[in-house]
Amino acid sequence: MTLDASIRELRETLDKLPSIASGIEQATGIILNTLRRGNKLLLAGNGGSAAEAQHFATELVGRFKGNRRSLPAVALTSDGTLMSCIANDFGWESVFVRQVEGLARPGDVVIGFSSSGNSADLIALFEESGRQNLDTISFLGRGGGRCRGLAGCEIIVPSESTAAVQEVHLLLIHHICEQIEKAFPPPSSA
Repeated sequence: MTLDASIRELRETLDKLPSIASGIEQATGIILNTLRRGNKLLLAGNGGSAAEAQHFATELVGRFKGNRRSLPAVALTSDGTLMSCIANDFGWESVFVRQVEGLARPGDVVIGFSSSGNSADLIALFEESGRQNLDTISFLGRGGGRCRGLAGCEIIVPSESTAAVQEVHLLLIHHICEQIEKAFPPPSSA
């Protein structure tokens, strides 16, 4: 694919985002309410989507633009030793479930990223989160795959392109971080 074709594909996907604006607003509201209550975000994904989960956690615990206080977010993809232990002892489908069992508390929100929506470990994650009555948000692509309908709030990027879906997921992470920074401004230096 040429650079022009890649740009065109992404532009076409971006032009479709108004069709999912209500889901983006809903997800932003859930995340803001979770953080205002002092609860945490638990983030998961595989491959490039794992990187998106980690990126989101980094923007919250570290910083996005301003020097606001650190906010609670855990990327369930970050500890390779833990993930390999769970996969070895319980199977790959349990790598996120076991972490939610141990780390989630009432009021937390579970966020899963998947460009295809067909990851067995994310399906199991959303099912377990439902059993625990946790709020859930999915960032999906390609029509949502088998994860469609499993999260309380869904953002399904209207594209069949893995690259375009992941690029839009990152854009949405940054958009939500902008809203978080408005809600949690840096302390004034008076």
